[in-house]
Amino acid sequence: MKLAEVTVGDIAGVIAALAFAYLVFRLGSVVGKAGEILDEAKLGVKGVSDQTVPLLGEVTSTVAATNEQLVRVDTITTNVASMSTNVNALTSLFAATLGSPVVKVAAFSYGVRTALRGQGRHAGGRGRRG
Repeated sequence: MKLAEVTVGDIAGVIAALAFAYLVFRLGSVVGKAGEILDEAKLGVKGVSDQTVPLLGEVTSTVAATNEQLVRVDTITTNVASMSTNVNALTSLFAATLGSPVVKVAAFSYGVRTALRGQGRHAGGRGRRG
């Protein structure tokens, strides 16, 4: 049995085939790691979406509750404005009905006091100047 002669070209072909096999093996491991990364990314996105949906529901509930409170505040503000108008009208009514007589009584009492002081300076009203 005779062995075939090995040439430099044969050795170069074997080295090239081994290098190609190594590159295919490394490329396969890179593709495998990329697949794992994509799986992790998919799980992360699913987790975010699973948490986001309830969070959006809570935000919607919070916004609805806030809108209800704003409606109540608007009602309270309207009532306070109405009360302010009523107090203003009541004050005007009080000033019109009671204010004028009080001013008249004050003016009358001032006149009486002035007259009594004037009498006190002039004994018995003699020599009183008109």
